[in-house]
Amino acid sequence: MESLHAPKSDALRALYWRDEILQLMFWIKGEGFGDQVDPALLERFLGVEAAIGVRYLERLVGEGLLATDNDDLYELTEEGHRHGARVFADEFAELTKPGHGECGPDCWCHASPEEAEACLEERFGHDRQTTEG
Repeated sequence: MESLHAPKSDALRALYWRDEILQLMFWIKGEGFGDQVDPALLERFLGVEAAIGVRYLERLVGEGLLATDNDDLYELTEEGHRHGARVFADEFAELTKPGHGECGPDCWCHASPEEAEACLEERFGHDRQTTEG
């Protein structure tokens, strides 16, 4: 049995599982839990039966996103790693983007305390000279 959240059409279900598998494998590798997964791991983490998971893993091998050593162990290719990273970033974008009133990672305020102070003043409309003087 596949996940209740997976799409019903074959084409969309294949895309869904591609993204889920690559994202999981990217996360596992990034956390230092290893470079290879097997169908049983997919079953534990994603809820897709191992027998069904193998079909999706093999499809990803065919697409060049995974490589296998033919011992039911699969690992990301360079392209699979890039795709997994992109899906992972998209999935967590809402959690990592700046909150209301916060700057982004490319703001000058991260360069120095003076820039941080100037940025705060600009964002909140404060003028230190009128409040201090």
